[in-house]
Amino acid sequence: MRRPEGARGRLLRTAHLRTALPRTALPRTALPRTVLLRTALLRQAFLLTALLLTVLRSGTAASAALPARWDWREHGRAPAVRDQGTEEICWALTAASALETALLPGQRTVFSAEHMVLENGSGTDTEEGGSYRMIMAYLAGGRGPVPEEETSSGQTDPDGPRQPSCRVQTIRLLEGASAEEIKEAVLRCGSVQTSLHMSRDTCADPAVYNPETASYYLAEERAVNHDVLILGWDDAYSAEHFGSDPGEDGAWICQNTWGSLFGEEGVFYVSYADANAARSGLAYEDIIPAGEAGTIRETDERGWQARIGYGKETCWFAGVFSADEDEWVQGAGFYAVGRDTEYEIYVVPWFQDTASFVMMEPAAKGRLADAGYYMIPFDRPAQAKEGRKYAVAVHIRTPGTDRPAAAEYAGRGGAESYVSLTGEIWEDAARKYGVNVCLKAAVVPCGKED
Repeated sequence: MRRPEGARGRLLRTAHLRTALPRTALPRTALPRTVLLRTALLRQAFLLTALLLTVLRSGTAASAALPARWDWREHGRAPAVRDQGTEEICWALTAASALETALLPGQRTVFSAEHMVLENGSGTDTEEGGSYRMIMAYLAGGRGPVPEEETSSGQTDPDGPRQPSCRVQTIRLLEGASAEEIKEAVLRCGSVQTSLHMSRDTCADPAVYNPETASYYLAEERAVNHDVLILGWDDAYSAEHFGSDPGEDGAWICQNTWGSLFGEEGVFYVSYADANAARSGLAYEDIIPAGEAGTIRETDERGWQARIGYGKETCWFAGVFSADEDEWVQGAGFYAVGRDTEYEIYVVPWFQDTASFVMMEPAAKGRLADAGYYMIPFDRPAQAKEGRKYAVAVHIRTPGTDRPAAAEYAGRGGAESYVSLTGEIWEDAARKYGVNVCLKAAVVPCGKED
């Protein structure tokens, strides 16, 4: 079962007079070659993916390049079939399977859905359902994914913390995506997690689910309540296979979470014309070994729960972190709340108070085609000194919204974050508005690379 996404959000509309403060210089330290090389490679890979998306979406050439039929089961990327039983964990099982396909065929790892349910920061259990935002919070915070074998019964303290085996750097939220865009994501990532309205009751209706052909078509618009995994598609899948006429050929090839006795060993076909399926989804990309990803510092634990802003499509937000030792800040993670988000990221190497924001140094800039979570590699790592605080600031612009920054409702101590209209006068987000902005920093110890 999927939990509806929270619609609450606070709108910040306070603007301030501009001020100018003197700028001073901080000493620079030479960067180790390994830090520079790693950051350059991550940045290059991220920019190449962004360029590929731009090319694929540039026109009719994208659609012409897509095959009429594709099924990852035929290319060595079929994940293990999972069974949720009576638990409301389809969302977590589907996410775990999507991550499995992303690593196939080179590596097969069955990831723990239970760990995702219990460790995503929301305090839920296996009977309460979940949401895309809970998945993103879990992965963005570096709490997972964790292999199933490490959390299975018989392990010491199965509910205790576990080290993730990899880090997901990009989670695209495909809201309102076209069929072509979803197909592109399936080809690029191995699968796309999507939602539809589906239950044991709807599958008992022969007009909705045809067990003879494992085909599903619901003509009525209903609230989505179930997650499945798109492994491919078939443009020529006959409309005659469905229990009622969808009016067109074509189907998504989907894997369910009801075990191997459902459909074709867990797989079934959902009509392109289904009123609820494939209207949104998650695509997981840029997955790297956890040991190469560094440590995550964060101002938010529960992830994107609200959106904040000043009534305009642009604003600034910042997070403040403490360096436990000399460390390189090599990237920043944040949410794009809508499509075509433009960003500029800055670092304040030594943060004392809001006057320190005049010391901002540029770290990266770019454009994000889709909403979602992104860990952005810096053009050049910034050094943070042991015992000092430092800040990461983001100037963001998202067309079509007046609240472009993601936030969580403040409920834990220790997080320090700020918002600003112009980047010159800053307000404490928790004290004034009851939120923490969603922002993360990826760091590695200086000594590790020297």
